[in-house]
Amino acid sequence: MHESVDLGRRALLRGSSNFTHVRTPPWAVAFDRFVDTCTRCGDCISVCPESIVIRGSGGFPAIDFAQGACTFCAACVNACPTGALSQAVAPPWRQQALVGDSCLAKRGVYCQNCRDSCAAAAIAFPLSGHACGVPSPRVDVDRCTGCGGCVATCPVDAIAVVAMAEAT
Repeated sequence: MHESVDLGRRALLRGSSNFTHVRTPPWAVAFDRFVDTCTRCGDCISVCPESIVIRGSGGFPAIDFAQGACTFCAACVNACPTGALSQAVAPPWRQQALVGDSCLAKRGVYCQNCRDSCAAAAIAFPLSGHACGVPSPRVDVDRCTGCGGCVATCPVDAIAVVAMAEAT
């Protein structure tokens, strides 16, 4: 007897290289439970006012910060019929902005787009420790909400929002 295998779920669990950088929506339950609970109905995708919840790998909802920032409005949670997204999960997610080496300021070119777009004021450009006379960005991990507001505004895609465990 052959067992039916849901290839969408299998692809998600396989850990394909492009999925490791995709994040589940805010307030997602633990990952294994999310995969088991989410029916991929798309309700959370259709209600996101910022259009950052997209259909990701295997049809599961994912976050695309290239579209904009999460405002934590909870529309996705309220639309979820299965409990795969639940405000009982606190905080909404444990992730933060990470600025890579391709950052213009780190290369001596004046740019502070990320700071200007950060609603939480978590990105600063201290005068000390700068390269070529241009201050480099520092992310205050205590203030960063992981909303992704800085990602879309970076002209060289130097910023990624990563799980806090990956950032260390």
